[in-house]
Amino acid sequence: MRKAVRKVLVVVGIAAIATAGSVTTSTAGVTSPADVASIQPVSGQRVGVAIPVTVTFTQPITNRDAAERTIAITSPATPAGSFTWLNNRVVQWNPMGFWPAHSNIIVTAGGAKTTFETGAAVKGVADIDAHTFTVSIDDQVVREMPASMGKSKYPTPIGTFAALQKQSTVIMDSRTIGIPLDDPEGYRLTVSDAVRVTWGGIYVHSAPWSVVHRAIRTSATVASISAPTTRPGTTTP
Repeated sequence: MRKAVRKVLVVVGIAAIATAGSVTTSTAGVTSPADVASIQPVSGQRVGVAIPVTVTFTQPITNRDAAERTIAITSPATPAGSFTWLNNRVVQWNPMGFWPAHSNIIVTAGGAKTTFETGAAVKGVADIDAHTFTVSIDDQVVREMPASMGKSKYPTPIGTFAALQKQSTVIMDSRTIGIPLDDPEGYRLTVSDAVRVTWGGIYVHSAPWSVVHRAIRTSATVASISAPTTRPGTTTP
């Protein structure tokens, strides 16, 4: 039977940053004038190898194709990617692959510019069949621990996701996904060392209890390894 697995890739702030030097670069657009309010990640930020680039314009955009052409990305190996508009002023460029680890990434849009950094690639693989969560850094396994996932009625989704946020404490309330507290499936729990991988409520987190809907739960030891090393821009298949 084919195994169902999830993967989470994250950047760690422990490795040296590659200098620009004479490297082959690629671009995701052609720079042209545009009024840009901000570019994320910001200059100097160290992020994960799956981080999206978010550009916020000062005014609503009517010609989205033209606006997208103002965005240029330079790196030692820029992955393929695609644009998604979050609203009429904010566009996000999402890599289909991963940024090179230990690299400088330069993004320009109009007169705005940012240079962010990637460190070591941290990957967490949640294996549903084996009930394990394996953490590796630059393809070297540093820990494998037991883990539990969702129930058959509320399964943990399978796919590749980016780590969006780290939180030392999160209150997980079943009412946020439509399950009343007085339902047999209801819950309200305080969770430690949580890494958010979707805005819909999917986390990797420590859990000294059993099942919480859809989440990937690990021991406190695994959480203490994965949460501190995880930065925004992780990915999970």
